[in-house]
Amino acid sequence: MIEIIFLMVLALSFMTFAVFADFRYRIVPNWLNFSLIAFVLAFRFFYSLFNSDFNFLYQGLIGLGIFFLIGNGLYYGRMFAGGDAKLMIALGAILPFSESLPVNLQNFLLFFILFLFSGAFYGITASIFLFAGNHDECIREIKRQFWKNRKLFYLAIVFAAITLIFGFNFGNSILFYPGILILILPFFYIFAKTVDEKCLVRKMKTKNLTEGEWLYNDLKIGKKTIKARWEGINKEELKSIRKKFKEIKIRQGIPFTPAFLISFVLLVWFYFKGISILGLF
Repeated sequence: MIEIIFLMVLALSFMTFAVFADFRYRIVPNWLNFSLIAFVLAFRFFYSLFNSDFNFLYQGLIGLGIFFLIGNGLYYGRMFAGGDAKLMIALGAILPFSESLPVNLQNFLLFFILFLFSGAFYGITASIFLFAGNHDECIREIKRQFWKNRKLFYLAIVFAAITLIFGFNFGNSILFYPGILILILPFFYIFAKTVDEKCLVRKMKTKNLTEGEWLYNDLKIGKKTIKARWEGINKEELKSIRKKFKEIKIRQGIPFTPAFLISFVLLVWFYFKGISILGLF
């Protein structure tokens, strides 16, 4: 049990630093994620060596491999930034609390369910606070987005009406829920788009730019065009931008590391309460 507590404390410590860095510098440093992986694997190795049983290490490596695939999938699927994906990978070495693979797989699934709900709650809450802090500009942007995306609302109303009519006519009340969901999705889209445009785009002096920043739009430098892409700017592009511009617009994401911390704390609480994924359903 002491080895599991050590892993939990180590993860909580590193994630606390990650949250601080994410809010302060808008980035989770590579050294933080990679050092967490190194510390965890080193601890698992020496603990296994001391106990002459390497299953504790093997479970960590399996978790690392599984989360490596998941983290990269979320990154290339443009759902995670690079730092978030690497933090997810690092957690893969932490989360195998058991020496039984089936039990660890259940822990992985439980973590993802907790992450899904806590991430959604955190994202919506953070967006509401950002909206409230830029209320006047956001209201004007919402009106503009409604007009710009009015066809989306017309389609949503039509499909929602068809779904609800089928549900009521054929006595299938379960269709009521997807009908309502189809109707409200455009509102969520407009809200998210408004927060993105008015709260997460800002001007920054190029001397303060760092590698990996997201450009708001493409930049033309001579015959070369630096694209506003998901991977962000690299070192060479950063040098070119600083020579050409004193200030540019960048796009920032909502710092998402708190969702990791909340999910892990909940997982630890469930662990000590003896609640598994099977106990939730």
